[in-house]
Amino acid sequence: MSEPILKISDLKVNYGGIEAVKGISFEVPQGEIVTLIGANGAGKSSTLRSIAGLVKPRSGEIGFQGESITGKSPNYIVSKGITLVPEGRRIFPDLSVVENLRIGAYLRSDDLSDDLNWVYDLFPRLKERSWQAGGTLSGGEQQMLAVGRALMSRPKVIMMDEPSLGLAPLVVKGIFDIIKEINKQGVTVLLIEQNANMALKTANTGYVLETGRITLAGTGRELLANESVKAAYLGT
Repeated sequence: MSEPILKISDLKVNYGGIEAVKGISFEVPQGEIVTLIGANGAGKSSTLRSIAGLVKPRSGEIGFQGESITGKSPNYIVSKGITLVPEGRRIFPDLSVVENLRIGAYLRSDDLSDDLNWVYDLFPRLKERSWQAGGTLSGGEQQMLAVGRALMSRPKVIMMDEPSLGLAPLVVKGIFDIIKEINKQGVTVLLIEQNANMALKTANTGYVLETGRITLAGTGRELLANESVKAAYLGT
């Protein structure tokens, strides 16, 4: 296993009086794909949002490349090399594809042409539609755009919150192929996914979250074979 690029220690996240994350610890090794699976309300999105700086943890530590980023601003965290593809895509519907992509590089002042070409190589469909308004794209194309936008900041870690949500099975397979390709090109991936079967087949390591706690951990293959995971998340 590689050295962890991201290390979460005893993380607790509250919303008002509700404890959404109850002291979880896990590591994301450099260059790997790690997935968090669990039911709605298990604390998965709260975990990603706290890493991204969108929610301030009540306690615990978030370490990135040996530096504490706990409670830092979202801008600072993006500048260090972590980006989030949010659930529901959250693209700008009235802006063109290329304008959406450029927004992903809002902290950069250098030439973006190499990175635009990289995104277009990954997603040829976006190149074909580069001047089309984001809101006119299909759901799968909007998901590609959300991923491409996140890549424009040149992240070391890309976090994805439910990338397959609401997409047809064939489109889902394409999104997971892209996740593997992005990872092959050197980007570490932290993935939240309701489609536990696809997530565990894709990930090196998986963690099961239940009501704010990690209840199981293992390789993707180990969790796929685990009887309680099969019963709860794989429909078998």
